Amino acid sequence: MSKPVNTNRKAFRDYEVLERFECGIELKGSEVKSIRAGKITLEDSFAHIDKGEVILYNAHISPYEQASYLNVVSVRPRKLLMHKAEIERLSTKINQKGFTLVPLSVYFNDRGFAKVELALCKGKKLYDKRQDIKRRETDRELRRVMKARRNKR
Repeated sequence: MSKPVNTNRKAFRDYEVLERFECGIELKGSEVKSIRAGKITLEDSFAHIDKGEVILYNAHISPYEQASYLNVVSVRPRKLLMHKAEIERLSTKINQKGFTLVPLSVYFNDRGFAKVELALCKGKKLYDKRQDIKRRETDRELRRVMKARRNKR
């Protein structure tokens, strides 16, 4: 995976990531150039399986300024490209209570194709978020103390 164009930081805060998948995205017209310019937002976006196809909802791709009248709607459902066997396996897991598909990042692979890193996630409870915050703070404090000890020598 190359450097991500955009990441969904909210996903890591609100969801527990169980599995990750790489899938292509069906784009129209100047959307590719707009993504290359970093004009995509994944906040509040999610994926759903409809009739054997994975569809990405609420992903905002800003119109490319030089495309003029050829631009498409910025927020529209976009088809994600995955193998049929993967889709069937995902649909059985999603039908279980509490699982959802969330896009984590958008990037371009080595061949120049736009890819979406999709994750099978389970929503975090409030106490899970508190535990994560507490763990982060203790790690930060430990690193600070270790750095102070190294500098004393």
